Amino acid sequence: MTVTRSEPAGPAGAEAAASAPAVASVDVLLVEDDAQDAFLVEELLADTDLECRITWVRTYAEARSALSSFRGCVLLDLNLPDADGMPLLRKVLDLAGSAAVVVLTGLDDEHEGVASVAAGAQDYLVKGQVDGSLLARSLRYSVERQRADENARQLREAELYARENMRLERGLLPQVLLDASPLSHRTFYRPGRKRALVGGDFYDAVEKDGTTHVIVGDVSGHGPDEAALGVQLRIAWRALVMGGVDERRLLPSLEQILISERTQEEMYATLCQVSLDTGAESARIRQFGHPPPLVITDGKVAEVEASPHPPLGVFPESETEVEEFALPRGATLMLYTDGLVDAYDGGPPARLEVAGLRRILSGLLEAGTSVVDVPERVVDEAERHNGGPLQDDVAMLLVTHGSTR
Repeated sequence: MTVTRSEPAGPAGAEAAASAPAVASVDVLLVEDDAQDAFLVEELLADTDLECRITWVRTYAEARSALSSFRGCVLLDLNLPDADGMPLLRKVLDLAGSAAVVVLTGLDDEHEGVASVAAGAQDYLVKGQVDGSLLARSLRYSVERQRADENARQLREAELYARENMRLERGLLPQVLLDASPLSHRTFYRPGRKRALVGGDFYDAVEKDGTTHVIVGDVSGHGPDEAALGVQLRIAWRALVMGGVDERRLLPSLEQILISERTQEEMYATLCQVSLDTGAESARIRQFGHPPPLVITDGKVAEVEASPHPPLGVFPESETEVEEFALPRGATLMLYTDGLVDAYDGGPPARLEVAGLRRILSGLLEAGTSVVDVPERVVDEAERHNGGPLQDDVAMLLVTHGSTR
């Protein structure tokens, strides 16, 4: 049954309706075995401006079937022929889902109303002490409170989910293994995706049997699939190094993993790997479609020249060509991803490219910036040239060649 209030007919009624605020509408499931009390509830609500669509049931069994799809407010008498008291309330609360619950009690059972609110009901009313205004206000309040509680619950769940994701992604970021290496390091990582900790860029550094290997890479594309593949490649590379795979076979093996794990055939990864033997002052480099690293020596910046190879996953190779470059003690090697060099240089279409990055880095060093502060300052300058935040992932790994620890 539906209980509504009608405005008076004629111009005065139309004017009043036009000026009145919108009237809230509440679906009510009245669970009451007493026909006289049920009739009284309907009459009280009929004299208010609250539009109600009332469904009346007499027993818990009837209420149970009605509650499966109900979304309004349950007006519940705690004394029914087939259930009563707090056990009844708990059953209804379990079935109510997102519906509000208001308990009806007798004057002698008001303590049950207080206990009901403590148990999860939104409100309670005492029969014989309720007028239409109080009843309508309680229904409105209960529905709004239930909505607020539901929104708060969803927000808490979303926050917990976000924190779990952040903990998971943070655990996927590398902890470089350079305790026995002559290299000290400084890292920077910022994904381009909003609210993400991991993107398609990756880096790592591992010392194994007197040789330090460092790597930086970038999976093509921007999204969770690319981020997942980047993490897989980084972990696979570390496992290959720690497992003692021959240096010449490292990247061909990694390429096979990329091919087997990528979700789309067109996915590929650019990559640069540098290897340095303890005590040596030259390093070996293998470069696959990736921007060349930069070497900082006595405040001067030089680009490492190496023959480029196609990105991993494009034209698989069985063995990688190796080249050497000077890396004297005291020098710092900067590996990075193309999120830096793809920034605009003052505006489109000009890009920073490697020459622009080298110019920025030289300017910072001339201004007295320490190597420790270089990553953040380089990104700040790149964003200034870009005219705003960088859109791509950015990863940097700076390693300084010092004396053996």
